[in-house]
Amino acid sequence: MVSALLFACNSPKESNHTMNIQYPTTKKVALVDTFFTTEVPDPYRWLEDDRSAETEAWVADENKVTEAYLSNIPFREDIKKDLTDLWNYEKYGTPMKKGDHYFFFKNNGLQNQSVLYKLDKLDSEPEVFLDPNKFSEDGTVALANISFTHDGSLHDLRVWGLTGAKCS
Repeated sequence: MVSALLFACNSPKESNHTMNIQYPTTKKVALVDTFFTTEVPDPYRWLEDDRSAETEAWVADENKVTEAYLSNIPFREDIKKDLTDLWNYEKYGTPMKKGDHYFFFKNNGLQNQSVLYKLDKLDSEPEVFLDPNKFSEDGTVALANISFTHDGSLHDLRVWGLTGAKCS
């Protein structure tokens, strides 16, 4: 029985083909830093400027290659469905009391980011205090941190976003 399973695992697949991947050419620049008399080449530093048109074009070209490869995986949708089923459950963050109010994060299961809720009393109905999912239409702006004063009267939030995100 075991040998039959091992043979089945090593048998040729019905669609046994290799994909010829042609990656875009990545420009190299002649840039060298010297650290304590040691020269360190950094030919791809231009890619660190993630807002330059040149870097954006390079990322778009790389994404085309990646998507072409991923779109040929025959069981990709099955994996996506399985992962969605696994991740689709309510998640709650640790509650915190700030002044006279209680706060907690909750995610309904498939939200990109957890929503911050506020309660005036432990038995009151929670109300949405801050929904980071509404920061941008494309989901590229996220809540990085939120802080409250001890009495809960003031709050400070830090938002992290990507180029082109539009906050509403």
